[in-house]
Amino acid sequence: MPYRPPLVAHENFVADPPDLPTRRPGEGGLSTLVRADVVATDAQGVTLKGATSGGETLAVQVSVAGEGIIRVRLSQDTDARTRSAKAITLVHPGSYPGARVDLNGGVVRVHAGSAVAEITLDPWHLRFLDRAGRILTDQNGGEYDISGRMRTLPFGRSSVDGAVVAYHESFTARPDERFVGLGEKFTPLDKRGQRALMWNYDAFGSESDRSYKNVPMYLSSRGYGLLVDSGMPVEFDICQSTHSCLQIVVPDDLIDYYLLAGPTPAEVLNRYNQLTGRPMLPPKWAFGTWISSGFTVDTQEKVLERARRLRAGRIPADVLHLDCYWQVAGHWSDLGWDRENFPDPDGMIATLTQQGFKVGLWLNPYLSHLSPTFPHAAAAGHLLRRPDGSVYVADVWHGTHPPCGIIDFTNPQAVEWFSGLLRRLLEQGISVFKTDFAEGVPADAVAANGMTGVQLHNVYTLLFNDTVSRVTQEMVGHGMVWARSSYLGGQRHAAQWSGDVNSSYPAMASNLRGGLSHGLAGVPFWSHDVGGFTGTPSPELYARWAQFGALSPLVRFHGTTSRLPWEFPEFAAEIAVDALRLRYRLMPYIYSVAVESARTGVPMMRALLVDSPDDPAAWTAELEYRLGADLLVAPMVDPEGSRHVYLPSGDWVDYWTGAVHSGPRYHRMSKPLEQVPLFVRYGALIPLAPLAETLSEAPFTDVTVVSYGAVDGRTVIRDTDGDTTVSAVRSGDRFEVTVDGPKPVRRIAFAAVDGATLPREVRINGAVTALSTVDGRLTAESR
Repeated sequence: MPYRPPLVAHENFVADPPDLPTRRPGEGGLSTLVRADVVATDAQGVTLKGATSGGETLAVQVSVAGEGIIRVRLSQDTDARTRSAKAITLVHPGSYPGARVDLNGGVVRVHAGSAVAEITLDPWHLRFLDRAGRILTDQNGGEYDISGRMRTLPFGRSSVDGAVVAYHESFTARPDERFVGLGEKFTPLDKRGQRALMWNYDAFGSESDRSYKNVPMYLSSRGYGLLVDSGMPVEFDICQSTHSCLQIVVPDDLIDYYLLAGPTPAEVLNRYNQLTGRPMLPPKWAFGTWISSGFTVDTQEKVLERARRLRAGRIPADVLHLDCYWQVAGHWSDLGWDRENFPDPDGMIATLTQQGFKVGLWLNPYLSHLSPTFPHAAAAGHLLRRPDGSVYVADVWHGTHPPCGIIDFTNPQAVEWFSGLLRRLLEQGISVFKTDFAEGVPADAVAANGMTGVQLHNVYTLLFNDTVSRVTQEMVGHGMVWARSSYLGGQRHAAQWSGDVNSSYPAMASNLRGGLSHGLAGVPFWSHDVGGFTGTPSPELYARWAQFGALSPLVRFHGTTSRLPWEFPEFAAEIAVDALRLRYRLMPYIYSVAVESARTGVPMMRALLVDSPDDPAAWTAELEYRLGADLLVAPMVDPEGSRHVYLPSGDWVDYWTGAVHSGPRYHRMSKPLEQVPLFVRYGALIPLAPLAETLSEAPFTDVTVVSYGAVDGRTVIRDTDGDTTVSAVRSGDRFEVTVDGPKPVRRIAFAAVDGATLPREVRINGAVTALSTVDGRLTAESR
C-alpha cells in the first residue's frame, strides 16, 4: 500500500528520538523501592541499600550539594554516572558546612539549611521540607486503578526483556500547584497537564511542543525547583497521565536529581547557577541592534549599502550579521568566503569597523558533502560515523540543501581543526558567530569517544557552543555566541534566540511564551527574530514585533525576507526606528538589568511570578513580562490593538500617558500602533542616556534619572565602571537625592504622572539644583 500522510500534520526529522521499549500485556519489569537500610552516613549525607518490589537491591544516596540543595541518586551501584558524562559534566555539586544527618529510629533526616530530606526506611518514603517544616514535595508511592493496576511510576526502575530501560521518580502534585521551566517551551507557561520530552529538536517554528532548547529543571509554585542530571531524553509527565502526580522517566544508568529550595524563584535560580554555572554577560555592544542580511543571497556590495543607509538614517545599530550566504551555497558550513560575492572581505570588515559596526557571521556544525573540505574532514575522522564505520551523511536541512557530515566534537583533533577555521575569521576582524542548528545528531550515530547518537544528542550543542565560545574568547576577549539550541548549563552561552518563528501574531505570542519559559530555566540573555523568521510580516505586525524586540534582552532583525526598516511602508519603519531609539535611551537601565542577571541568574525578561511568587495569577500571566523590576511590557499580540494586561500588586504608570493603574488585577488596554503597552512601577527611578547610534564599552555618561511619582525610590546603575546607587527621599516639597558610586548623576527629571505632586526643591548629594522644564518634564540639574 502506498504511504499516506497522517491526517494530523507531523514533522519527521533525521534526528528524531527513539521510542522507549514497551512491556507486553502481563509482562513484569516494574521495580519500586519498598524499604531501605542505612549503610553509611557522614556530615553531608547518607548511603542506603534499597530493596525493590522486584527483589532487586539498589543503591540510594541522599546528600547535601550546597545550602538549600539536596541530591538524590538511585542506581545499581554508587559509582554510576549519566551516560552523557563521557563527553561533558553537566552539574557540579558542592557542599554545605552546616549540613547534618539525624537518625531517629526508622527515620533519617538530611539537613541542608533551607531544605530537609526526610526518609522513612520501612516502608520507604521520601519527602522534602523547608526550614520551618513545611512540606515542599513528597514522593508518590504509586496510584492504582480499580483493577489493581499501577497508574504511576514510583521511585524505582523498569526493565523490558530483562534489560533495564529507565529509572523513574514520582511526586504528588498539590491541587493548586503550578510548574514552570524545562527550557524554551512554546506551550502554555504553566506546564501542568503537559508531557515534556528533553530532546533538542529542529522545532520548525514556535507553535508546537518541539523545543530547540531543553533544560531538565522545573520550578514549583510551592517554593522549590527540581533538576535532573542527565543528557538522555528525560521525560516529565506533569500531571498529564494523572492529575495528582508528576512523573519523571530517565532512560539512563541511574536517576540523579537535585531538590533546590526557594522559597522564591530567584533563590531557586541562584542555586541552579551554583550547580551549573553563572550566565555569561555579553559585551555591552551586544545589547544594541543586530541587523541581519536575512536568509537570502547576499553580497559585499549589499552589506556596505545596508551599513551606509543605517548610518545615513541615524538608525541605532551595533551589529551587522551576515547569514548563510557569506559562504558558497551548497558548501555550508565549511567557513570559507564566497569570493565571487565577497571579493574583499578584509576591506569590507575594515570599512564596517570604521563605521562603528561589529560584524557577525553565521555557521553551523555541519559540513556539506559537496564542499571541497569534506574529503579531508571525513578522512581525518572529524565527522560522526554510522555503526558500520562509514561517515554519517545526514539530511539535516530537511531536503532543502545538500546532506551533510556532522562535526564530531568528542574528537580533540576535530575540535582543533574546527577552531583553526574560526581563528582565521576572527583574525580578519569578525566579532561574533551565530551558532545555528546542532539539534541534528541522529540516534544511531557513533562518536569518536564511543558515545551513541542518543547519548550525545542533547549535549552536542554544549560541545559545539563551548568550542566557538572558547575560541572567540581567546581571540577577541569575549565568549559570546548567538545560539539556537542549548541544554542544561547552556546559560554560559549568551545569547540564545528562539529559532525559525513564523511571521504571524500567534507565532509572536508563542515565541514570547518560549522566552519566558527559557528564562525560568536559568537563561537570561534571550532574543528572537523581529518580524518572525519564516514569511513576510504585514507592516503592522512588523511594527508591533519591533516594539517587542526593542524591549527584549537583545534585539535582532532577521528573516527569510528583508527586515530592513526601509523595505516597509514609512509609517511602519518610523515606528520600528522609534522603538529602537527608546531602547538606546533606556540602555543604562537595560544594561543594569543585564549585569544583575549575570550575577544572580534572574532573567532580564521575566515572567511576573519571579517578582510576585505569592500571586497565583502571576503564575499564569504568559503574554507579558517585567524587564527588570521596574518596567512591565505587554507586547500587542492582537492585530486589533487591544488586549488584557495583568498588573501585579502596586501602582503602575502608563509610560505614554502618565495614567496610573492599580494592581493586582487585569486591565483592558487599547493602544495605537505607535505605542506598545509599557508600564513603569510607581516610585521607580529609571536611568536614561542621551540618544546614540552605537554603544561603547565605556561607562555611560550624562545620565538622567527619571522619577515616576516624585516619591521615595532607589535604583542601582550597573556599568563597566561599577555600581552606582541612587536613592531618593521625599520630604514635603523637598526631594533629596543621594548618589553613591563612581557615576556622576547631575540631572533628575520627573515624569508626568497623574496625581503626582512635583517638588519645589531638589537636592543632589546635599547641593541645591536648578529647576527647569525639559521635554515637558520638570528637570533638576546640579549647578
